[in-house]
Amino acid sequence: MNKLIKYSLLGSMLLTQVVAAKSIAIVGAKVHTMSSQGTIDNATVLIKDGKIQKVMQGEPALAGYEIIDAKGKVVTPGLIGASTSLGLVDVGFSAGTNDSNSSLTSISKTGAAFDVSYAINSDSSLMAIARIEGVTSAASSMGRTGQLFNGQGAMISLGNVSDPVIQAKAFISTRVGNSGADTMGGSRSVLWVSLEKALAEAKFAIGKPLTPIDEWHGELSRADIAALIPLVKGEMPLLIDARRAADIRQVIALKQRQPQLNIVITYATEGWRVAKVLADNDIPVILDPEANLPFGFDQLGSTLKNAGRLSAAGVKVSIGIETHNIRLARQHAGNAVANGLSWDQGLAALTINVAKLYGIDDKLGSLEAGKLADVVIWSGDPLEVTEAAEVVLIAGEKVDMQSRQSKLRDRYLTLQTNKPMQYVRP
Repeated sequence: MNKLIKYSLLGSMLLTQVVAAKSIAIVGAKVHTMSSQGTIDNATVLIKDGKIQKVMQGEPALAGYEIIDAKGKVVTPGLIGASTSLGLVDVGFSAGTNDSNSSLTSISKTGAAFDVSYAINSDSSLMAIARIEGVTSAASSMGRTGQLFNGQGAMISLGNVSDPVIQAKAFISTRVGNSGADTMGGSRSVLWVSLEKALAEAKFAIGKPLTPIDEWHGELSRADIAALIPLVKGEMPLLIDARRAADIRQVIALKQRQPQLNIVITYATEGWRVAKVLADNDIPVILDPEANLPFGFDQLGSTLKNAGRLSAAGVKVSIGIETHNIRLARQHAGNAVANGLSWDQGLAALTINVAKLYGIDDKLGSLEAGKLADVVIWSGDPLEVTEAAEVVLIAGEKVDMQSRQSKLRDRYLTLQTNKPMQYVRP
């Protein structure tokens, strides 16, 4: 599927979410637009038909708008989970609630063909937990396939919609560190040859017919080849989990050999050691800025200053590698700011940087006219752990600020003698 068709599909899917949205005016807030408008004090955000209509200073005539008074509050775009398995897993060790892992099958010899868009569950309890904390969309992918690739990930909305997938086949991910080597023959010597061969086969197959009656002598399945062709043409990102500096250098070398590839490095734990080279080769990163201990031999150089050093060198940094606790991404960004990342880049790492990384910055990531109205009203600085999301809008619709956790809190915060202590099936 080419990029134009993807965007058309994205537009039509988003339209189905916003058709019933109201006209809303958020007035009086400090608004971080994450666009060329920058930060505006005493601003008004106008929302119509589920999209941002205008962001301006002051308060215009607002007849016909539902007004939300946000004086003293802070408004930002909705946060985007940069690398998650949201919608694919609730309880990791419980059968029937985990579509983020898979076993070997005959349909794919590399894992590239797997498509998570068939598995996203909009009723996952993790969706509500994340969205009431300001996360309004996310990249979701499998965590383990036991093969070279972890399938084709999807961009999803965390809105209360029946079809949360806003872009299927949005990216493919792989691993070239210790865990990747463990999967692929026990050595990076095997892993990298396998990766290079898979990419080479996909490049060879561009423009060739791949129907069941066509002759094909490649080692990959036809389904794998079909999945990898957009990747080798640079039409979808390849996310590569690389943590030690030596592995990151191999990824940079791959980018130099195949500059058309749209490569993103995930984790990049020792990225600060090669920050300038990453910037020179225009390779963005999605990292966990909390990594500051050598939990493995491929992250001996862990430091809380990683995000700040990478950003200072010119690397685009995104933050948000979590699934059950993606709500902590803003806390992680705040800690990165405390260790050298600028505040503006801390918020960008949760919003516009992620949108650009996945090529959806014309729809999400900033508050600009025409973009989807994913908006959060915060009690104060969103990078301060003591502040909270007070109002969350997804596609211009206010979300219910309740989750399974908040309901359990309210249920047991005080003893309610008129109810049984434990849940009883009605």
